[in-house]
Amino acid sequence: MVPHSAALDLPHALAEWVTMLIVTREGHRRRKLPPHQRALVALVYLRKHDTPGQVAEGFGISVGTAHAYTATVIRLLAARAPGPLKVLRESTPDCVLLDGTLAECHRLGDGRADYTPPARRERPGRHRTGRVCVLWISPALPGRTHDLNAARTHRIIRICERQGVPVLADRAYQGAGAWVTTRLKRPPGGELSTTRRTVNRALAQARAPVERAMARMKSWRIFRSSRCGPSRTTSIAAAILTLERQR
Repeated sequence: MVPHSAALDLPHALAEWVTMLIVTREGHRRRKLPPHQRALVALVYLRKHDTPGQVAEGFGISVGTAHAYTATVIRLLAARAPGPLKVLRESTPDCVLLDGTLAECHRLGDGRADYTPPARRERPGRHRTGRVCVLWISPALPGRTHDLNAARTHRIIRICERQGVPVLADRAYQGAGAWVTTRLKRPPGGELSTTRRTVNRALAQARAPVERAMARMKSWRIFRSSRCGPSRTTSIAAAILTLERQR
């Protein structure tokens, strides 16, 4: 009995694609569940963020088996996530939208919630149907890391500059250099001119796709109070990036 699968708000074709990925990589070796149900185990875990115990109960398997299936599929998906240089060369975007977000995760040890701000790139204006194209998500870093420091750690701005792709970002990236365009600051004790306000509005409109992309990625509930640390969050983010690029 697999009641979880009926509640998944994902295209059936995506589950089929993950199933074929499992079959291609693992063949038809005997398992407790067939490939299509193993695909559903991982998708339920990522999309709904059910615990391994809940997933195990729903699919009639042990907790250890549910964890093993989930880890295997995440590994397969994460391995297909492209690197930043590859996506820039293949997609040839007019510009890159750069932003970071916080994904809460619980870690054992110090008892505190930790956060991971994955710096990310989006390509605006290429999909007029409303589809948001996420190009890349960086490895996760501790939440205390400033967005600009995260971008520098992953050499995002330098890679974009070498590829000749301008970067649009929010105020968190002020001071990143001439290659990054951010909102104009109001002068101390003064007001922005009409021209400068117009420029800021235009930049905000151009950056709208990155906000939609953030919301789309976080529709995967695994990013809400995830029960894992930044290292595993990195693999999960890469896996979801692969799924989003396939949708």
